[in-house]
Amino acid sequence: MSFRRSSMGAIFVLVLLFALQMVYAQTTNPKVEKQRQEIRSMSQDTLTRLYKVKPDAQKFLEGAAGYAVFVSKDVKVIFGGGGGGRGMAVNNSTKKETFMKLVEVNAGLGVGAKKSRLIFIFDNEKALNDFANAGWEMSGEAAAAAKLGEGKGGSAAGAVAVADGVWAYQLTDKGIVAELSLKGTKYSKDDDLNK
Repeated sequence: MSFRRSSMGAIFVLVLLFALQMVYAQTTNPKVEKQRQEIRSMSQDTLTRLYKVKPDAQKFLEGAAGYAVFVSKDVKVIFGGGGGGRGMAVNNSTKKETFMKLVEVNAGLGVGAKKSRLIFIFDNEKALNDFANAGWEMSGEAAAAAKLGEGKGGSAAGAVAVADGVWAYQLTDKGIVAELSLKGTKYSKDDDLNK
């Protein structure tokens, strides 16, 4: 009799798990999952490119609290321009992914279009959590020149200190940028992709 009850219990648990899996599968939007996967692929491709031009960056990133990777596309037409992009922040300890977006506004004369990849490295959990949860906005003429990370034993060579506990690399098709500008850029959580 107890064997029959345990068999029935096991069957009930299996049926329940199957039903929960079906409900989950129906609530996951394939379009959203496709966008997430594209961002993951872009992130991995960007890190691979960074490690080719700055091999020390891999050790620096892996020893940090976390990182964020973005692809930015912007267009400038005569007096102004703007752009945007998507990316993700990753906590190195928990592997939690936070999908994000960015918006740029540029002023000044010029014509052209460019695509760049940004990699942020966070020294500590607070800097990472503030960025991933509250976002970040750079206004005015914020620009930083590449320099060695003090107290990092040179592992941050080529990284740009952009805030307390936050370092950045910027890549273009031509390689790494020695001076980057983050003016008029807003980074925020992408609610559509974090459901």
